[in-house]
Amino acid sequence: MRGNTLVPTTLLGRFAILCAILRQLHLILQVAVFTHELADLAPDAFFVDQLSAGLPFLKLFAPSSSSSSSSSSSKEKKKTKRKPPIFFYCHFPDLLLARGRAQPWKRLYRIPFDALERWSMGFADAVAVNSEFTKGVVARTWPALARTRQLHVVYPCIDTSAVAGGAGGDNEIKKEKGRTGTVEVEPLPWKQDGVVLSINRFERKKDVGLAIRAFALLPPDRRRAARLVVAGGYDPRVPENVAYHAELAELATSLGLRSATAKTLPSALHPGSGDDVEVLFLLSVPNMLKEVLLRSARLLVYTPSGEHFGIVPLEAMLRGVPVLAADNGGPTETVVEGVTGWLRDPARPEDWSAVMDRVLNDMPEQELRKMGEAGVERVKGRFAEAQMAERLEGIFEEMEWTAASAGVSSVLVAGLVAAVGLMASALLVGRISPS
Repeated sequence: MRGNTLVPTTLLGRFAILCAILRQLHLILQVAVFTHELADLAPDAFFVDQLSAGLPFLKLFAPSSSSSSSSSSSKEKKKTKRKPPIFFYCHFPDLLLARGRAQPWKRLYRIPFDALERWSMGFADAVAVNSEFTKGVVARTWPALARTRQLHVVYPCIDTSAVAGGAGGDNEIKKEKGRTGTVEVEPLPWKQDGVVLSINRFERKKDVGLAIRAFALLPPDRRRAARLVVAGGYDPRVPENVAYHAELAELATSLGLRSATAKTLPSALHPGSGDDVEVLFLLSVPNMLKEVLLRSARLLVYTPSGEHFGIVPLEAMLRGVPVLAADNGGPTETVVEGVTGWLRDPARPEDWSAVMDRVLNDMPEQELRKMGEAGVERVKGRFAEAQMAERLEGIFEEMEWTAASAGVSSVLVAGLVAAVGLMASALLVGRISPS
């Protein structure tokens, strides 16, 4: 572990991207220049995830090794100094994730980092993205990169060793294997009432309000025995988490839904006034509670639009729970309409409500179970660890070792000097800009 001893994650709560870059640079320098750790490891290749800024440094400082090659005109073998190839996994362009660009100073501050992101990705020998959706976004954002680099699609995987179950199943206790051994997972006692589950961070871009609006459109007699559980990541230190939870609770009240908030599993089992609760907010979801929720759900509602990939729908399908998701972004590649779930327009909550109504009231248990089984089969067949490993192995085998040359090194040094200057300018802009 390196890179976390000199530079903090932020400076007074700001400059997160600058600190991340400096931490990555410290890591590379520590293992490649200041010590012989990288040379001793003698890596066959590098796998760099999410942050590309360090790729030029890695290309420059990575240890070279001798390899023999035969000339086509003679049988003589020549030894060439070569560097291990670099694989970069791009989850999403960081320049599209940065917030606050409406402010002129923020746009000015981000210029060098956006330029560095595009320039540094060019030093990868192979670039992969997490979905076809992200591939399209990357190609539109950096058309020059897409012309010079093949963008491979490598879907993230989930742990498929979990026992399948969930929707349409019985209430028997399931056994789960974890790092601490085998534990028992029992569905919630009010599972039979019909649980509609939403798992997402309490952030406005996740559009969790869509689930509440769709649930409220159900006639009272059609939702009488149902409960919407809104669970997800929540940090009381993050203003948006606190504000958005309050907004969602107010939205539920304004739509005539009785809601309650719970922070622990015991309080989740007996929230507020008990059976009168129609919308239950869970602000803390440890792994065990998440497993209980997935085991108890009849339907998972996944509301974000333009999601890069989305791992929660896979987690639900693995447990036999059908998924209702937005008809855009990553879920269109994981959820099969009418087979493992449904894809609906986020702008039409009435369509989402119609699916909820069908699952809660009109869908035969046999049909629900069949859909759940199809979800399990799809996840294990396309999004398991073995599939991701095979895909990565194929890409790594295609990558060629790059020849080390003084010319490339000089270009790298010149570019790095320019990048450092740009980052210094950005830091100055950040210091003089308003908070």
